[in-house]
Amino acid sequence: MDIRFCECLGGAYDSMVGFSFAVRPPRVEDVAEMAWVHVRCWQETYRGLMTDAVLDDPGFSAARERFWTAALTDKRYRENRMAVAERDGQLIGVAMSGPPLDVAAQWARQLYLLYVVAAEHGTDAGRALLQAVMDPAESAALWVADPNPRAQTFYRKHGFIADGTTQVEDGVREIRMVRAVQTPTTVR
Repeated sequence: MDIRFCECLGGAYDSMVGFSFAVRPPRVEDVAEMAWVHVRCWQETYRGLMTDAVLDDPGFSAARERFWTAALTDKRYRENRMAVAERDGQLIGVAMSGPPLDVAAQWARQLYLLYVVAAEHGTDAGRALLQAVMDPAESAALWVADPNPRAQTFYRKHGFIADGTTQVEDGVREIRMVRAVQTPTTVR
């Protein structure tokens, strides 16, 4: 399958030929839908790992809208790469990477989030979003919920391995996964 992806900063996104979804840069007018995807994915993925009070909080969506508004407009996020996946005019996924917050990090980029609604799992939207915000020529890291076997398998498939580091964020145990620079023979 021959798919061309963009360079997220300074480059143009290419719609994915042969697929019924497209990956593109987000716009401020997408904020409400981005928040919807973010909240929906948390509810689908973290139910049982996080309290229902957090996942069903009526203010959760508004908080995500504020987050995405800041991510798209605030200078603090200018080095971040963001992408959305869209099918038939509706957002189905979001992703964001940026410089690592840890100044001692041994990797160049950190994946801060990648969410695809459950109904779209297996459609390649996750891979397309990952490639839109992460350059294989950059070393990278991410945090993933544990347990979350589907996500962990997805990231392993894309060259990430658990490095043994764990943390608890928002009451959820997470493991860190890292990826070295990928050469053309390691990228699928």
